[in-house]
Amino acid sequence: MTSLHSNPLFTRLADAERILVAGAGGGFDIYSGLPLALSLLHQGKQVYLANLSFSALEGLPIDDWVAPDLVAITPDSALHQSYFPERTLAQWLRRHGYPSTVYAFPQTGVRPLRAAYQALIELHCVDAVVLVDGGTDILMRGDEAGLGTPEEDLASVAALAALDGVPTRLVVSVGFGVDAYHGVNHTQVLENIAALERDGAYLGAFSISRATREGALYLDAVTHAQHNTPEHPSIVNGSIAAAVRGSFGDVRFTERTRGSELFVNPLMSLYFAFDLPGLAARCLYLDRIEDTHLMRQVHSRIAEFRESIVTRPPRRFPH
Repeated sequence: MTSLHSNPLFTRLADAERILVAGAGGGFDIYSGLPLALSLLHQGKQVYLANLSFSALEGLPIDDWVAPDLVAITPDSALHQSYFPERTLAQWLRRHGYPSTVYAFPQTGVRPLRAAYQALIELHCVDAVVLVDGGTDILMRGDEAGLGTPEEDLASVAALAALDGVPTRLVVSVGFGVDAYHGVNHTQVLENIAALERDGAYLGAFSISRATREGALYLDAVTHAQHNTPEHPSIVNGSIAAAVRGSFGDVRFTERTRGSELFVNPLMSLYFAFDLPGLAARCLYLDRIEDTHLMRQVHSRIAEFRESIVTRPPRRFPH
């Protein structure tokens, strides 16, 4: 039991020396973990960054591959590719004097993803992993009205849930509300968080503040990414960054959101933290994706599960 003035997430990480912060759902998810990773670096921890990647990794030189399904991205990787969030982040890290390697996992099923995580953990003797989701669909247990896009997120959860040799495994979700566009009912998100609290797996919430060094650097990193990926900027991190700046309502920061109405608000800047094994234990279909080798198998197993159950009806916020 900790004191009220102590942050439970950082308390769980206090004794860790080598921490892996990994984006769970692909794309720019690793950016959602950047404030946390920077805070840990500023505390003197060894921090490694990784991301389940949507980039074209197949053509990278063989020497860049650390292990099967695990590649090290540097600021100079595949400069011909316009969409490469991991490289864009590596370039920003080098510009600010931070270690600039970002590891990437291709989209696979649970078995090869777990082996890649294991290789990375062994390479750096990692003693804590923080899995980060930009959004809330990682918190869906499977019977909600809508799941968002859970395939990559829950493949990542399943991959790490079986790695019992890592003393500390945590999940962080930031960007509350952004997955409404993908059909997530956020009353059910809150219901799930309450259930995780009862199980002892919820570690509380805290905000990314622009008044902090890490918050200011995060805003700079998102601006850098938007400038360097103008055709496909991150809606999730753009929304989170807008919330951190104090914006509210239908904020426009990219043409990608044209035709839809955003609801940027202070809840989007909150980190919700959880114990990963506790979160995994509540997922109703995790056993069904356990033996997958391809991401399309993960997708089909989740779809089959959804056809076999009666989903919980969506609920409106009462106020």
